[in-house]
Amino acid sequence: MASVPRNELRNILALLRGVAVLLALPPMGAHALPSFAQQTGQPCATCHVGSFGPQLTAFGRAFKLQGYALPTTGAKDKSDEGKDFIPLAAMLVTSFTRTRTDQSQDAGRSAGRNDNFSVQEASVFLAGHLTDHIGAFAQATYSDIDGKTQLDNVDVRYARTFMLAEKPTIFGVSLNNNPSVQDAWNTLPAWRFPYMASELVPEQAAATLLDGGLEHQVIGLTGYTYWNNAWYLELGGYRSLSRSMLDTLNVEDDAGRVSGVAPYWRLAWTRDFSGQSLSIGTFGLDANVEPDRRPGPTDKYRDLGMDASYVLLAAGKHTVTVNGTLTHERRTLDASFATGAAARPSGSLQSRQFNASYYYDGHYGLTLARFDNRGSRDEGLFASGADTGSRTGKPDSRGTILQADWTPFGQTESWAAPWVNLRLGVQYTWYDKFNGAARDYDGFGRNARDNNTLFLFAWMAF
Repeated sequence: MASVPRNELRNILALLRGVAVLLALPPMGAHALPSFAQQTGQPCATCHVGSFGPQLTAFGRAFKLQGYALPTTGAKDKSDEGKDFIPLAAMLVTSFTRTRTDQSQDAGRSAGRNDNFSVQEASVFLAGHLTDHIGAFAQATYSDIDGKTQLDNVDVRYARTFMLAEKPTIFGVSLNNNPSVQDAWNTLPAWRFPYMASELVPEQAAATLLDGGLEHQVIGLTGYTYWNNAWYLELGGYRSLSRSMLDTLNVEDDAGRVSGVAPYWRLAWTRDFSGQSLSIGTFGLDANVEPDRRPGPTDKYRDLGMDASYVLLAAGKHTVTVNGTLTHERRTLDASFATGAAARPSGSLQSRQFNASYYYDGHYGLTLARFDNRGSRDEGLFASGADTGSRTGKPDSRGTILQADWTPFGQTESWAAPWVNLRLGVQYTWYDKFNGAARDYDGFGRNARDNNTLFLFAWMAF
C-alpha cells in the first residue's frame, strides 16, 4: 500500500481527533432540513430516521406524498404556520477520501491520486409547501470535483386528500427529473443507502438504467394514489430534455435521448402498526434510448425490480431499519451493437442491495450494507482500462459497506436552532470483486481490494 505523506498524515490525524472530540459531546435533539423545520415546527426525528435525511418514517412519507405538507387529521393544517416565508435552505458536504492503493492518475479535476479533501456538494434548495396543494423539492448543486454548478434533483408535486370507499386517500402528481426521486420509500436508487458516498474513487463498470442512468437528463410526469395508508400505485413516463436545455442546466448528456416516452410504474403495499412500518413493493422502467440522439436503431432497457423495508421506532431510544432491493435489467443493444460500441446484441444486469441500520437516541447510527451487481459478458461495453476497466469483459462487483454517523445539532435550545443541522460520518467500503474479478480486474494489475475506501464526511444543512 502506498505510503502517506507526512503532511497528509497530520491532516488525517487532526481530522480524526476532531471527530473524537465531537463524539465526546452530549447529544442534542435534531431538526429537519431548515426550510421544513420552519414550515412544520417539527423535530427531524418526526420525519427522518436518525434525525437526519433522507430515510423517512411513516409520518415523513405522508408529508412527502401530501405535497411536502403535514398530514391532516381534520384539524387546521399546521403547515399553514409556514406559508409566510419562502422555503429556502442550503447544504454543504465536505469530505476526505482514501483508497487502499493510489489510483493510476488523479481522481478528479483538483484532486490527486489519493488522500483527497473536497467540497463534494454545496447546494441550495427550494423545499417546502408552496400553496394549498403544491409543494416542491428543488436542488441546485456546485461541486469542486468537476468545478461546475448544475440543476440537481427536482420534484414538484400537486396533492389532495379525500375519502374513497370511506377510506383516507391521497392523490398526487409529480413533475420530476430523476426516475425514483419522487419515491417515498428508501429502497429505490435516488434515496438508497449509501446516502452520501465518495465521488473520487474508481467507478463500477455498469449499473441499471434506473440506477442513475437518466438522472437530471429527463423530465417526467407521474400520477399516484395512496389508499387507506396501505396501497400505493404510481404510473407515468419520462422524456429526454433537449441538448440545448441540458447545456443551459449544465447537465451532462450521458444517456443519449429517450425515443418517445419511457413508462415508469410503482406498486407497494404498506402497513404501520405498533410503532413499526413494513412495506413490500415492485417497480419498473421501460426505455428505448438513442445513444447518439439520432433516429434509427435504439438500445432497449427493461428494468424490473422488487423491494422491501422495515422500520422499528417503538423501542424507546432504539430504532432499527432494514431495506432490500432486487433489480433485473434486460438489454437489447441494437444501436450500440450496430456501431461496435457493444460486442453482443443483448445482455442483462442484476443488482442486489441490502442494508440494516441501528440508531440510538436519534443521534448515533451504525449501518451495514451489502451490494452484489452482476451482468452479462460484453468485451465492447466492458473493456480493459486502468482503474475502471474490466479485463474479463464482465461488470460484476460486490462488497460491504460499514458506516458510523452522529447527528449533534438541532435542539430547540441549541446553537442557531432551528437553522443548522449536521451529520458527521465515517464510512468504509470493502470489495470482494470489482468489474469482473478479484485480482487484476482491469488488466493493469489492480486488485478489487485496492479500491477499498475510507470516506469521512461532514454534512451540514442550514
